[in-house]
Amino acid sequence: MKILVPIKRVVDAYAKVRPLPDGSGIDTAGVKFDLNPFDEIAVEEAVRMKERDPGTEIVVVSVGSAECEEQLRKALAIGADSAILVETSQEFDSLGIANELGAVAASLSPDLILMGKQATDDDCNQAGQMLAAKLGWPQATFASKIEVLGERLRVTRETDDGEETVELPLPAVVTADLRLNEPRYVALPGIIKARSKPLERRATAVGLAPKTRVSRYSSPPARPPGRKVGSVAELVAALRERGVL
Repeated sequence: MKILVPIKRVVDAYAKVRPLPDGSGIDTAGVKFDLNPFDEIAVEEAVRMKERDPGTEIVVVSVGSAECEEQLRKALAIGADSAILVETSQEFDSLGIANELGAVAASLSPDLILMGKQATDDDCNQAGQMLAAKLGWPQATFASKIEVLGERLRVTRETDDGEETVELPLPAVVTADLRLNEPRYVALPGIIKARSKPLERRATAVGLAPKTRVSRYSSPPARPPGRKVGSVAELVAALRERGVL
């Protein structure tokens, strides 16, 4: 089986970000970047599949600037076999990313595309679904469990109403949710091995201009200070003043 795992370089989930004074973007000066957490879960799941079936090949791909090599090397250190960087300075929306990933998939013919359900920077949760639609492949989103059944997959999905189990034929697109696994600690030997693993650079294949754009970035309003009350009656009165009750 060949598994393609798209990954994204994002601001570290624990970093504090602020908009630029003119609202044109995010101030990234001195901010740490990391592998998107949901994508890291997808890489971990692919590596676990390879541990169960040593014949599995894992290719990770990222669309972005040269700085994305750091995150690709981290995925290689976790256990991926090779990496592809679609190098570009252009900003893509979800549709643009789906187009670029579709071109990579067409050249590699993977059996499975396993990716995070969303990125923690824009939280769009669209690229996986758009990619599946463009390829004409079946999809299972928000996966919390994946079982390989020969030429089929059994996927347990997280839904608003609980868990749903679906079966779908390969090739397919699956997006990973938080409960799928807990990524492993990357040990030093893996980091050293990652340096010698192949990393291919490609130009963009489609280069579609974004269909969507962000007009302005701004910080959320400051949270109002809390208020202590001396009794339940005072609490109820305060809630009534605010129109909650």
